[in-house]
Amino acid sequence: MNVTELLRLLQAEHDETAARADYLREQIERLTGALAEVEARLAEIVTTGKVIDGLTLPDHEPAPAETATVYQQIVTAFNEHPGQVFRVRDLHELLGLPADEPSINLTRSRLGRLVRQGLLDQPGRGRYQKRT
Repeated sequence: MNVTELLRLLQAEHDETAARADYLREQIERLTGALAEVEARLAEIVTTGKVIDGLTLPDHEPAPAETATVYQQIVTAFNEHPGQVFRVRDLHELLGLPADEPSINLTRSRLGRLVRQGLLDQPGRGRYQKRT
């Protein structure tokens, strides 16, 4: 087998692998978009449940609220304040989350994911707001 044939085989394998990578990237993009839509809808449902619980008459015992995930709490906060720009620490204060550094970093990571999913914008370093 000569060098030319080895290079041709290597190029063929490269092309197949690159095509597979492109296909997987497209799948990830579709799934990421679908996940963002479902998470936003879930946050809307949680918010609706809270509104309905707030409208119950005093003589009725309100249904126990399920604990929302932190992602749901974050999305709900941005939905309730669509024009506001939040810093991570401000968001923690609003949501009553711990203000220790590991918690702040975890929320920063979550916000980055929501930006990549298209739910939030990052108008400046360390600032986040609902995408309009």
